[in-house]
Amino acid sequence: MRRFTRDHLSAVLMLLPSLVVLAVFVYGFIGQTFYFSLTDWGRDPAQALALRPERAFVGLDNYARLFTGVLETRFRQDLVNLLFFTLFFIVGTLGLGLLLAILLDRGVKGEGFFRTVFLYPFALSFIVTGTVWRWMLQPQGGVNLLPTYVGLPQGEFTWLTSRTQIWHFDWNLIPSITALVVAAVLLVIAWNAFRQARRGRGMAFAVVGLGLVGWTLAGAPGVELLPYPERRGFNLALIGIILAAIWQMSGYTMALYLASLRGIPEELREAARVDGASGFQVYRHVVFPLLGPITLSAMIILGHISLKIFDLIWAMAGPDLATTSVPALLLYLRAFRGNQFAEGAAIAMVLLVMVATVIIPYLWSSLRGEVRR
Repeated sequence: MRRFTRDHLSAVLMLLPSLVVLAVFVYGFIGQTFYFSLTDWGRDPAQALALRPERAFVGLDNYARLFTGVLETRFRQDLVNLLFFTLFFIVGTLGLGLLLAILLDRGVKGEGFFRTVFLYPFALSFIVTGTVWRWMLQPQGGVNLLPTYVGLPQGEFTWLTSRTQIWHFDWNLIPSITALVVAAVLLVIAWNAFRQARRGRGMAFAVVGLGLVGWTLAGAPGVELLPYPERRGFNLALIGIILAAIWQMSGYTMALYLASLRGIPEELREAARVDGASGFQVYRHVVFPLLGPITLSAMIILGHISLKIFDLIWAMAGPDLATTSVPALLLYLRAFRGNQFAEGAAIAMVLLVMVATVIIPYLWSSLRGEVRR
């Protein structure tokens, strides 16, 4: 058994102030926010900004109103906007960053210049990026005027103001979609466990995953969040914001991929070429598999950024445009404009759960890998 030495005491004392500050100003405030989300703080305007407001405990009523309330249609559309934004932002940023990294890895002339140009947008704040792109995507100006310089009619795409939606689905399908996504993740985990000869753990994940699939096919159609169909879809006004976000963050992923490409031993590529692999096969069977860990890390970071996106949308479209709104903007409007602090706290906790769903599994996997080494 290890003895508690003076060095251990010194380490504890040095870490204690940081731990206390973290406990109070991070986890303490998270706990307080969760408590406020279980109250009715803000429903009575007279009590909202009172010195000692009277708050009644209402349980999960605020969460139920957000997901199933007749008057909370904006939150549900904001959530759909956020999910579509996250999907296209991650895919576009990873794809463009990888393409730029592959081109630079081929040793083009002026590599240092191009690397600086591609990475420069990452040094800007989202407010600056949003302001510039708002000027560029004005419906009556910006890129819509470009065709006029070659004698063509002016473009009419409403980049930030379009109210057109595509890819509609019924909000009542959310339980089924969520169950299928969770089941797919569990089945992937189960498959990896079987490959690593951890059959007991893999069997447990497989049973739960198949159970969710069965429930989705049999029982989920009977679960209705709303007593009527509610159509949700992808707002085309988000395209401009997605393009701006990809433009800013693609240089970051380019730098990650370029560093990883330069770290792959050239002997592996030469061995593949000697075995008759074409250029595409070298990338498919040698390079891309080795880029897997960096791709996962980039996805986690980009997902974390996109789920908390606020300033870019504020600068490009403002907080009051429902077609481009996301939950973080609605949180601001409810809590700091409408003084509905309990509902704002509930939205904050929903965002926290979404971010934790992305971050915690990655941290858990990384820490397990470090312990094994």
